[in-house]
Amino acid sequence: MRNITVKVHPSKANLKKKDQLAWKIAEISSDKAKLNKDAIEMVINRIIDNASVAIASYNRKPVVSARQMALAHPRKNGANVFGLSSKVKVDCEWAAWANGTAVRELDYHDTFLAADYSHPGDNIPAILAVAQQKGCNGLDLIRGILTGYEVQVNLVKGICLHEHKIDHIAHLGPSVAAGLGSLLKLNTEIIYQSVQQALHTTISTRQSRKGEISSWKAFAPAHAGKLAVEAVDRCMRGEGAPSPIYEGENSVIAYVLSGPGKKYIVPLPKVNEPKKAILETYTKEHSAEYQSQALIDLARSLNKKIKNLNNIKKITIETSHHTHYVIGTGANDPQKMDPYASRETLDHSIMYIFAVALEDGAWHHVKSYTPQRARRKSTVQLWRKIITKENKKWTKKYHNRDPKKKCFGGKVIVKMKNGSTISEEINVADAHPAGKRPFGRKEYINKFKVLTDNIISKKESQRFLKCVQNLRKLKPKDLKGLNVEILPKMRKRIKYSKSIF
Repeated sequence: MRNITVKVHPSKANLKKKDQLAWKIAEISSDKAKLNKDAIEMVINRIIDNASVAIASYNRKPVVSARQMALAHPRKNGANVFGLSSKVKVDCEWAAWANGTAVRELDYHDTFLAADYSHPGDNIPAILAVAQQKGCNGLDLIRGILTGYEVQVNLVKGICLHEHKIDHIAHLGPSVAAGLGSLLKLNTEIIYQSVQQALHTTISTRQSRKGEISSWKAFAPAHAGKLAVEAVDRCMRGEGAPSPIYEGENSVIAYVLSGPGKKYIVPLPKVNEPKKAILETYTKEHSAEYQSQALIDLARSLNKKIKNLNNIKKITIETSHHTHYVIGTGANDPQKMDPYASRETLDHSIMYIFAVALEDGAWHHVKSYTPQRARRKSTVQLWRKIITKENKKWTKKYHNRDPKKKCFGGKVIVKMKNGSTISEEINVADAHPAGKRPFGRKEYINKFKVLTDNIISKKESQRFLKCVQNLRKLKPKDLKGLNVEILPKMRKRIKYSKSIF
């Protein structure tokens, strides 16, 4: 690996392409790096993971809306839409839109947290859609996905977006563009222009994750993927981009992020060095914001130890700065304590999540979020006894650069009405690579089977799992096999009389 210094340069400096971050990203995207065996296996795991959550969200309203929009753009040699017959094909950018929304809707796929945070699995829908439309094979798809993960993970390590209230999809646009460059074996110049265009068009604010959180949270990564596909298409036609997109005196660092005086350090592999960043990422066992994963596990443990929850006087969760200020009471969002809040808001409220997990001793991607569950009297009472506090010890652990020492948990202090105290802490989720029960192929397959049960047939389940595990040998005609078709009885048709498409 190498560390790239990224800072603002005045226009008169005429910064050379080879010294620009976008060019260095393009160089590794167009190289001939060997494929790492473990990384290939993890690509397979994440395609399984994406399929799991996409199928589970098939009939949720944002997913239905996105799918209906995609179906208005049919294409004979296009890409597949998750849940539908592989005979149904649409323009690849619209497949990326529909499938990306389905993957993101439940907030239930993989994550990577460093200087910023991300869901690198968001790269897969767009790269897969283009692979299907352009007749790529399994190895091409693997290369594209590995590049997408590599670029996003390393941008997340080096450049913090959320401190400037910029949504993390600003790292996703460039990573998808880079992944598509690898997939299609484009030259460095085309990828360079594509990365810049994709960044330029995917910068948006974090209001999508603040206050009353709407369905746009699910749409946002899909939108970034769609815009990246379109950016690559334009650049393949010879079009250029605002440049230098990171270092320009009126560009991203100068006027969106920390300004002309800031230096960012972005790690990148050397040209032709194997791309293994996907191995640093981790998926979710529970459908909720990643910082809540470990605390859900801790709540399940406490459920067995506290016989009567009515005897609880107060619960304090000591945790990292990020957890406290984004999903904790430090956010100062009254919606996070509101029983009538949207599902998108509730999955960003550690107070709600901890209360439900403590009461139920379990977590479910549907049952834990129903309006009836959120408004249960005992839950609301327990919920409002919970506060979070930042503890610098946990903030330091959260930002540790060593993946083996990085922690996303906290310490929970339960004060009982009789004056006694119960205190427990957890560093990482049980499913984390360093946790009690790290996810492996067996767990990914089990998650797929649980989430798709009664939605797809057993025959379809077996077919998909056999196909995806043979990914490296798939021929272009076989990539349609990565689509999963749901049972006809599960398809709900919704007509929109006031839409445009």
